[in-house]
Amino acid sequence: MSVDVEVVESAQPDGVVPGERGTWSLSWHGLRTVAVLELRQRVRSTRWKTALIVWFLMVGLITLLTTGAFSILSGDQPGSDEPFGGTVYSIVVGFVLFLGLLVAPALSSGAINGDRNAGTLATLQVTLLSPAEIVLGKLAASWIAALAFLVASIPFLVWALVGGGVNWLALLTTVLMLALMLGVVCAIGLGFSAIVSKTSGSAVLTYLTVGGITAVLPILFGLLVPATTTTESVRVWDVEPGYTWEETTAPECEWQTHEVDVWHSERTWWLLAPNPFVVVADAQPLNGDPEQLSEEGNMLAVLQYGVRYARTGDTGPQDWCSGYVMDGNTIQPDSPVEPVKVSDQLVWPWGLGFDLLLGAAGVVVAVNRLRVPTAELPQGTRVA
Repeated sequence: MSVDVEVVESAQPDGVVPGERGTWSLSWHGLRTVAVLELRQRVRSTRWKTALIVWFLMVGLITLLTTGAFSILSGDQPGSDEPFGGTVYSIVVGFVLFLGLLVAPALSSGAINGDRNAGTLATLQVTLLSPAEIVLGKLAASWIAALAFLVASIPFLVWALVGGGVNWLALLTTVLMLALMLGVVCAIGLGFSAIVSKTSGSAVLTYLTVGGITAVLPILFGLLVPATTTTESVRVWDVEPGYTWEETTAPECEWQTHEVDVWHSERTWWLLAPNPFVVVADAQPLNGDPEQLSEEGNMLAVLQYGVRYARTGDTGPQDWCSGYVMDGNTIQPDSPVEPVKVSDQLVWPWGLGFDLLLGAAGVVVAVNRLRVPTAELPQGTRVA
């Protein structure tokens, strides 16, 4: 990044000497200076513009293909007037978030070590700009660049909403949550760019961290199923003892007690909460019952219902008898077991809080690494 000396000098507070400004000193002029310098460099870059165009075309193509596919499927089913906009919307949102998690690390993971390797970071450090202003200014620039990709996706989200089946308030919630997730990833990348000397190394670490909360934690949640499953005595609405199902008469159902393996998912649901897809999905104001919408193919509803079901955990008595059909007749059509009542407690505040703390940790690490004077530098680190 080339440093615009005039811009830097215009941001210096009057009457302030370097010793009077602390590491965490903040001013609007300082933040704006660093952010403007970063954004000017990005705007001049043809790679950023090319990536934005490719992003727009990819999201548009996925929206077009998804809409066309569900339009054909809906036309093949006479009398079907169910709106498929919810399914298309959920697919587009998931695709935008997936691409955002791929693009955001590239926008911030080289913000500090890239300038250090180019010899321009020291120029900023010797000015009256504080380390916090440098870091937060770079974070603001990378976040704004990431938001440009999000803004390019809004027309396609609106198009999916027109298909029906989704609350219009969902668009505001979706954009807000996607923006926060992109900001968190940018902050994580910024932290690694201050720790690692090579831009490729910081990018890899950022992708690994994002992959950890997106894929590794859900895998760990699944691997812990045996550890969170216990054998317990459970009341079961079951067929009468000794019934062989070879008899011609229907069995009688009665309450019994069985030793059953019970999975206590309420002990490990929090492993799913930080997942960006779960955060975005659980925050959605769905237009209907999550269980019903999940059966219709709304992926956001599937995630929302699934994670809340996991938080509910053990549901108590079980029904092993009602619903069987014998000679065209349903055995015990009315079940005495109450349907599973999934918890309506929100999951996304916990996940978003964890993600924000992770991003804040990246900012704190980056600020501390830019303290001046620096007591010790890694071998081979360029200063100027």
